Amino acid sequence: MAPVSSAAAGARWAGAPSQTTLSLRPPLVARWCGPGRSAGRKRSRGAGGIMAAPGLRLHLGAALSLLLLLGGSRALAPSHRLTARDLTRLREALERPFTDLQAAFYSIVGLSNLGVRVADEKAACSYIKSHVDSSSVDSLFYAAQSIRLLSGCEVTVSNETRELLLAAISEDSSITQIFHAVGALSGFGLPLASQEALSALTARLSKEESVLATIQALETASYLSQQADLSGIVEEIEDLVARLDDLGGVYLQFEEGIETTALFVAAAYKLSDHVGMEPAMKEDQIIQLMNAIFSKKNFETLSEAFSVACAAGSLSQNRYHLPVIIVPDGPAAVSHHQPILKLQVTDVMSQPLTQAVVRLDYAKSASSKATVLQQTAFTLAGDVFELNFMNVKPASGYYDFSISVDGDKRFIANKVELKVKVSTEVGITNVDLSTVDKDQSIAPKTTRVAYPAKAKGSFTADSHQNFALSFQLIDVNSGAELIPHQTFVRLHNQKTGQEVVFVAEPDSKNVYKFELDTSERKTEFDSASGTYTLYLIIGDATLENPILWNVADVVIKFPEEDAPSTVQSKNLFVPKPEIQHLFREPEKRPPTVVSNTFTALILSPLLLLLILWIKIGANISNFSFAPSTIVFHMGHAAMLGLMYVYWTQLNMFQTLKYLAILGGITFLAGNRMLAQKAVKRIAAEQSSRLAKYRTLR
Repeated sequence: MAPVSSAAAGARWAGAPSQTTLSLRPPLVARWCGPGRSAGRKRSRGAGGIMAAPGLRLHLGAALSLLLLLGGSRALAPSHRLTARDLTRLREALERPFTDLQAAFYSIVGLSNLGVRVADEKAACSYIKSHVDSSSVDSLFYAAQSIRLLSGCEVTVSNETRELLLAAISEDSSITQIFHAVGALSGFGLPLASQEALSALTARLSKEESVLATIQALETASYLSQQADLSGIVEEIEDLVARLDDLGGVYLQFEEGIETTALFVAAAYKLSDHVGMEPAMKEDQIIQLMNAIFSKKNFETLSEAFSVACAAGSLSQNRYHLPVIIVPDGPAAVSHHQPILKLQVTDVMSQPLTQAVVRLDYAKSASSKATVLQQTAFTLAGDVFELNFMNVKPASGYYDFSISVDGDKRFIANKVELKVKVSTEVGITNVDLSTVDKDQSIAPKTTRVAYPAKAKGSFTADSHQNFALSFQLIDVNSGAELIPHQTFVRLHNQKTGQEVVFVAEPDSKNVYKFELDTSERKTEFDSASGTYTLYLIIGDATLENPILWNVADVVIKFPEEDAPSTVQSKNLFVPKPEIQHLFREPEKRPPTVVSNTFTALILSPLLLLLILWIKIGANISNFSFAPSTIVFHMGHAAMLGLMYVYWTQLNMFQTLKYLAILGGITFLAGNRMLAQKAVKRIAAEQSSRLAKYRTLR
């Protein structure tokens, strides 16, 4: 036995020893991915299976570009990625026990794309060596691609096995067979004639035009020598992109599913890296493909997990496109207690891009559109980028951030719009409680209360005097006046539980005032006198300390003539009185004679039909007494009888149950009966044509 190095791949084999021992070292990063079988829908390539001319493609591409420019669509942002939790779930799906050689291949190669090695490489190597079938191209492919990633794993390849793989590379083989044969030769480090393999692949591709077959062709070409003319296969990437289905402008995927879409992404980037040519995919299309692939969070089969792992590995390690994920590290909010805005800048597998340069292009107030900060760099702290936004002392509210990431020409989706909340604390000042005489004959009695204390004593509001409340709201940190979104005054009846809520609004000087006039507000209170607890409610999304303050007790008195006879609780969660339904009595039925007369009139056409059949003669020569025919007609009659029983005795649910049984039997019998008649008719037609042919001769 003699060892063969992988450097010989690409040269045509022209004689070798009887056996070859291969000892392959795994590369630092292995990004092999490929589908296991061929299936999918067909597509038209023009007359005779020839692809559309390059000039036509250029015109179509120019037209699409013009439409995009006229549409003025904004850059799409990634909405799905592989989080640390998703990666753990994906890894667990790939670390299943081996059930066959294909499962071992999925696990070993899939984990390699995630940057993880198999836990027990020696056991994996032993499993592959004991299960490889040297007479199966598929088995050899799975073994060859798996041992490349296992340290010190050697598989013996005989001359017969090598001849088997070379013989599979022909126009008479399927694309799957060609793909597996080329992949096995490449994995074992055996030489092959790349141009002959390319010719066989191209010829076969004109016959197999499914999506999965084309993806396998891309994978196959990535194993061939760069000196071969692979441009025709590379063009298939653009063709496959055109066959993707756009789902709402957010997702792109093949109708075959996420698994096929993920394999396409992996194959496209592998071939593009191999030939040194950027894949024909626009930035928005790549992001839409990402969104579709990584929306898959749970994996029912090992092949699904394998395909997603392949796509993740390709999108995080290729020479042309590196999607950037920019998300806040925690809530997108800052405050005086937490002034630092933290961002995670990662690839699709949540690996930090510490070499990136993160810059804030501008920060604008969402309400006033005023720019408060621009062209400021984030600083790297560990794996997180930070910016102290509170240095510019922004007012509380929401701000629109435009953030860009540079540092690598491969970056795409590297600009993001982010809404950041600036929170603060609210303070209540100048809180005055007053009783104001309606005739103004007596000076108002005012009491000042400091938050959060409750006013001593109670205040009275009746037909002679009103109750008034005034206060101001300020930003505790800056001292500026605040106008929160929610400012309410709630009055709660201590006896009945009744609640009345009023909106407090500021005046031109931003002073909140509330005045209670019993003569104007008796409707809201149902004229229910009593002691009410006054609460002040202040809330806003930008407040760190929403307030519910028990301010004081207010005694409200309404005129006795307006008071309700009984004071009812305003609690909404009590049983309601039962509603007694009164159904209308049924109308009197007509006499039996009338009903029977109309029944006879309805059945009279059937009697007339029978009389005419007897007189004219009914043709029942085609009626056969086969069991299916008898069962069909009996089932049909039984269903008609069931309709009568439904009218006289059964209800709808009982009838549906019996009808389902009778209908199923009648359907099967009728289908069998029609099939038999069709066979007889076709046989009769063939006999007639044969007799006519013999007559003509």
